[in-house]
Amino acid sequence: MSEEFLFTSESVSEGHPDKVSDIVSDAIVDDFLSQPNPENSRVAVETLVTTNKVVVAGEVRGPDGYDCQYEELARNAIRDIGYEQSGFHWKNLSFESYVHSQSADIAQGVDSSAGKDQGAGDQGIMFGYACKETPSLMPAPIYYSHLILEDLAKARKEKTINGIQPDSKSQVTLKYLDGKPVACTSVVVSTQHDEKISAEDVKSIVMPFIQKSIPSEWLSSETQYHINPTGKFVIGGPDGDTGLTGRKIIVDTYGGAAPHGGGAFSGKDPTKVDRSAAYITRYLAKNIVSSGIADKCLLQIAYAIGVAEPLSIYLNTYGTCNIDEVKLIKSIREIVDLSPRGIRDHLKLNQPIYKRSAAYGHFGREPESDGGFSWEKLDIVSDLKNI
Repeated sequence: MSEEFLFTSESVSEGHPDKVSDIVSDAIVDDFLSQPNPENSRVAVETLVTTNKVVVAGEVRGPDGYDCQYEELARNAIRDIGYEQSGFHWKNLSFESYVHSQSADIAQGVDSSAGKDQGAGDQGIMFGYACKETPSLMPAPIYYSHLILEDLAKARKEKTINGIQPDSKSQVTLKYLDGKPVACTSVVVSTQHDEKISAEDVKSIVMPFIQKSIPSEWLSSETQYHINPTGKFVIGGPDGDTGLTGRKIIVDTYGGAAPHGGGAFSGKDPTKVDRSAAYITRYLAKNIVSSGIADKCLLQIAYAIGVAEPLSIYLNTYGTCNIDEVKLIKSIREIVDLSPRGIRDHLKLNQPIYKRSAAYGHFGREPESDGGFSWEKLDIVSDLKNI
């Protein structure tokens, strides 16, 4: 590891076109999982948004007689984000649905039957990561990038600030010494705004959110701030750029500080290991670091479609592990059932908890009383300490 380096991560707000798409897709997932016998629901839905238009497409399976109100779900999600602009308005946009039933060929590989457990919903490799850079055990650049935008959006919705619109992006660059963040060298925030406010107005609104979010000891006279560096950002959101589900997977995970298997999360029910296995690997990595076994942990798990047991488990603690890594992998498999069904049962994933995860990162959030962000719990630390 280099003794000194810079590392940058970005985030995008809930009003970013790709995040609008993710949120609509996950609103549909939640609706299916709100129906009776949610463990039997299957959802793989993509959303496209552009100027006053929303298109959803995909494959689903729900209870007999269930008629999902895709258009209502989409309009409500977009209204909650705050889009009431001439070029993208929750009430005035046109909506099209091309959702159809799940393929029987896929279903037979995933569903359980006599003598066969539920298999993975697709092949794939998933990664989980944790480190000691922040209290949430997330890499610092992505953690603070999210925090700036989440606080800005909250203030916009609560109307404690005026003139700021839903679409925004952030980027935080940190200086590392001996593997630890020690200073913030630059922050970029671009946020959509009303026509009537100036670039200086935007800067005066945004700067307090940067200063509140990033540790004060990391900010100095040498820190560079780029607030709306193009000078104007009035046309934004889906009116300014087309959005698609699944285009912000690095924003969703670790900001590039750890690998990503390639699969998106949003729009998928938890039988899809793209989602559920990424959650369990984060859960395991976070518990390992919290237990004191390692300062940093990366896990990879691989699956084949229709097969219940993982094909492989890879562990990398970057030389910080204080027990045998082979023994640790064996113990992980004894503590947690890593079959798709075992993951869903352990983390209680067959619940309508996904729309809230679609913006500001799937990881580094606080676990919630109704099961939201269950993969952030630290409830196997004692088991790991006893290895």
